Amino acid sequence: MGTDMHEGGCGCGAVRYRAVGEPIFANNCHCRLCQQQTGSTSGVNAFFESENVELLSGTLDRAALKAGSGGDQIICSCSVCGTAVWSHYPMLGQGASAIRVGTLDHPGAIRLDAVIYTASAMPWVAFPADIPAFEGFYKAADLLPPERLERLRSVAKKAKEVQAASQAASQAAPQGETRG
Repeated sequence: MGTDMHEGGCGCGAVRYRAVGEPIFANNCHCRLCQQQTGSTSGVNAFFESENVELLSGTLDRAALKAGSGGDQIICSCSVCGTAVWSHYPMLGQGASAIRVGTLDHPGAIRLDAVIYTASAMPWVAFPADIPAFEGFYKAADLLPPERLERLRSVAKKAKEVQAASQAASQAAPQGETRG
C-alpha cells in the first residue's frame, strides 16, 4: 500500500481526518438516493479500509439511511456543522469508509474509477470521456486492478463474517422467560 496521505474535514473545521494510501475504488454515483442524501446531483465517494482512516479532531454523529441495497448506510457527520465526511455501506460494513471526496483538502488528487447510475443523472450533467460510465453499477472484477480487487474482496469477506457472527449472537441470546 502506498504512503500517500489525504487529509480533509468538515465545513466548519471542527472535524479533521486523514486517510493513508490510495482508495480501494472511487465512484461518482448519480442514483436518486445519493442525490437526495447529498442535496446535489451525485455523491462522490472514495472507499478506504477503515483502518487507514483516522479522525484527527472533532466528533462525529451517525445516522442510518437506506442504501440502494436496502441495508443501512451509516453516514458519519460533524456533530457541529452536520457536514457528512464519510459513510459505511452495508456490503463493506465498518471495514470500509466511503470518504466524501468533496471534504478532502485536495479532492482532485482522487482518480475516479467509474461514474455510476447515469440513468438517473440530471439531464444537464456531462460525464468525462476518460472515466467509464455505467447506467447502473458495474462488476468490480471487470474494472479494478488485481491488487485493489483483492483489497475489496478482503473487506467484503470481513463484513460478511462480522454480520454472520452478529446474527448468530442475536439468535443465541435468551428470548426471555415466561413465568407462571
